[in-house]
Amino acid sequence: MTLFRGNIKYSDITAKADFLNRRQIIAGAAGLGAASFVGGAVQAQNLEYSTTDYAVNADITPKKDATSFNNFYEFGTGKNDPKDNASRMKIDPWAVEISGLVDNPGNYSLEDLLSGIALEERIYRFRCVEAWSMVVPWIGFSLSDILKRAGVQSSAKYVAFQTLNRPSEMIGIKRNPKFPWPYVEGLRLDEAMNPLSMIATGMYGESLPNQNGAPLRLVVPWKYGFKSIKSIVKITLTETQPQTTWNILAPKEYGFYSNVNPSFDHPRWSQARERIIGGGIFKRDTPMFNGYGEEVANLYAGMDLNKNY
Repeated sequence: MTLFRGNIKYSDITAKADFLNRRQIIAGAAGLGAASFVGGAVQAQNLEYSTTDYAVNADITPKKDATSFNNFYEFGTGKNDPKDNASRMKIDPWAVEISGLVDNPGNYSLEDLLSGIALEERIYRFRCVEAWSMVVPWIGFSLSDILKRAGVQSSAKYVAFQTLNRPSEMIGIKRNPKFPWPYVEGLRLDEAMNPLSMIATGMYGESLPNQNGAPLRLVVPWKYGFKSIKSIVKITLTETQPQTTWNILAPKEYGFYSNVNPSFDHPRWSQARERIIGGGIFKRDTPMFNGYGEEVANLYAGMDLNKNY
């Protein structure tokens, strides 16, 4: 079991002086709330967030690696492309459309969406389907906070998400016109309401960089990374299972659930071990559910976990 609460914080691993300096910059006036954590360093000066609620017993990935080794095809297919190209994306203003089987549908500004929500730091394992991994200190809040505010209706069974689709600012869209843009993902409702599922607005004590999915991204730590959709502009509650981009492109390789499973290989490579980014050539065994089985295994009782659903 790799998950435990209230033990390791990013400040415990970061040089203390550096962490304190950053906390002094971003603590500021708590009364301005979570909405001040949007749009870069100026707004971030007024951020306050709680100490870690979740952590893992592993070294945190260096920030320079976590912000420069990314998959975000809207900005190119190379690992460095997102960092090189994502600055073109404008994240202010930003709005999220919430629709479908909810009592309070609407087009919510980011400020309205985050108003009154308490931010917290969570250190999570992050496992890519490509068999590499990181450990990232995210800042954000439970996805369930937004869903409860939207008023999920009793007939809703799934949550669908959509990424920004703006070719004028996202060079990868122009380069790959046959890709089924916009990027879409989905969760079963009970997965979305699980306490581990979070919306991240920051990482490493700072605002979320564009290449990592600013200003809002999903983080579902027990699933492969492509499920954690970036730069969200639409959330829809549905009764039927929504389409997901990689399942559309390669259904024999990528299922809807895509839980981390070391015993169920990708058709083209093993998932039993993973390369640690920032750790040289070091590899480790991949834990079932990325180490979060105690929290999520009950969601899949009776399902064949070696089946590509």
